[in-house]
Amino acid sequence: MTELSEFEEMYLKRLFEAHVDNPSDIVKTTQLAEMMDVSPASTTEMIQRLANRDLVTHIPYKGCRLTPDGFQQAAMIKRREGLLKILLTEVIGFEGDVHEAACKIEHAIDEELEMALDKMLGYPEKTPSGERIPIIERQLEPMRTGLLLPLSALPIGSTATIEMMVMRPTDVRTLEVTGIGVGVKVNSTDDGITCNGTIVKMTKALSLRILARTDEVL
Repeated sequence: MTELSEFEEMYLKRLFEAHVDNPSDIVKTTQLAEMMDVSPASTTEMIQRLANRDLVTHIPYKGCRLTPDGFQQAAMIKRREGLLKILLTEVIGFEGDVHEAACKIEHAIDEELEMALDKMLGYPEKTPSGERIPIIERQLEPMRTGLLLPLSALPIGSTATIEMMVMRPTDVRTLEVTGIGVGVKVNSTDDGITCNGTIVKMTKALSLRILARTDEVL
């Protein structure tokens, strides 16, 4: 498929948001124009362009709907936005406009980077706000040594050594009381993350900010 422009991707994403639960519904041109904050004439022109690429079905004087290929493409764009929201919010602690930042970055992510991000975040299904992340067919790779992953993404049965704690110094010191710190070895079990044989209780958001490098599969 020919590479889409950022504006074309935004149209597809808005269409996905408009009828994700009812893909067969027709999205009115005026409704789509309001979502994109452009004129109906500009929207009609874009709909025709996307229809020529078999990404939407144009229903004259009514609107359009995504084709199966268009729905898949739109879901991918929406999915990347969701993964970025988790990265920005729960991993690096970005306090600005998360939605705007994710929208800007999503267009620069390719499939390989998306897969790496998905794996690093532990294959999430929802954003921090509870919005569902579109599911794709994943090709899960066998566990390898030397991977740097958040604690929440460590495969069951693996051991890892903590290398980085992306959080405030006060939070680092609090965790050090439980034995968690840079250079400490942890284990991922069915019951959770253990350190020196003891289960360490922490929130999902906090576990995403502790990065450990896998040592071996038990």
